[in-house]
Amino acid sequence: MEDITRGGQFLVKETKCENIFTPEDFSEEQIMMRDSVKEFVDKEIWPNKDRFEHKDYKFTEEMMRKAGEMGFLSVAVPEAYGGMGMGFVDTCLVCDYISGATGSFSTAFGAHTGIGTMPITLYGTEEQKQKYVPKLASGEWFGAYCLTEPGAGSKNVDFKRWILLFIHRFCPNRRR
Repeated sequence: MEDITRGGQFLVKETKCENIFTPEDFSEEQIMMRDSVKEFVDKEIWPNKDRFEHKDYKFTEEMMRKAGEMGFLSVAVPEAYGGMGMGFVDTCLVCDYISGATGSFSTAFGAHTGIGTMPITLYGTEEQKQKYVPKLASGEWFGAYCLTEPGAGSKNVDFKRWILLFIHRFCPNRRR
């Protein structure tokens, strides 16, 4: 079994320098992705920060579609479902730059990619993946997520049942 240094272990554990990943280790493809995301954020997100923060939802939708057209919504989606099929480092690069500009846009982005698209990609049936994931990855559709905590003030306990139905419908292979 390979001894992998995780997180900040390199600070407290003797570690070979060749086992530490640094930005200098980015591939050419990762550098291109980083630069593309940075340019998008600098040109489209930063100058319009107030529009996001003042709940201009139409503009947020427009920027999400643009992010989809540029491939940013599909970084972690397998190629078989219209994604780029890139890895964890690529996903982190995109999220790092997206999340640095405005909380409103980064929340929309994270909800779409992380809690809208990912569960279907990981746990959906093949039919569901073929139907939903390509449109989510391209930005044609946006992910939806609902959460309620009946014990925290919600008057409608049927929400809990709805979430279980959602999980069952989109994640039938999930163990309960």
